[in-house]
Amino acid sequence: MKTLIILLFLFTINFQSIVVTDVYVCDSKGAKKYHLSKDCRGLSNCKHDIVKKSKTDAQNLGLTLCGWED
Repeated sequence: MKTLIILLFLFTINFQSIVVTDVYVCDSKGAKKYHLSKDCRGLSNCKHDIVKKSKTDAQNLGLTLCGWED
């Protein structure tokens, strides 16, 4: 029983870390990528505001995952 509880706990932790709902995007017309972290190296050249969006919204805009976080 103890093993089962530990396995369920580990599964819950791993599952939550895999699910990404919010991403960060440079708020410019030329943006092509979304980022998992606001501190991503790929956002260092952004001259506009960095905005938080849902991953679904970013993908619907045609943005793809940043190569630094790939």
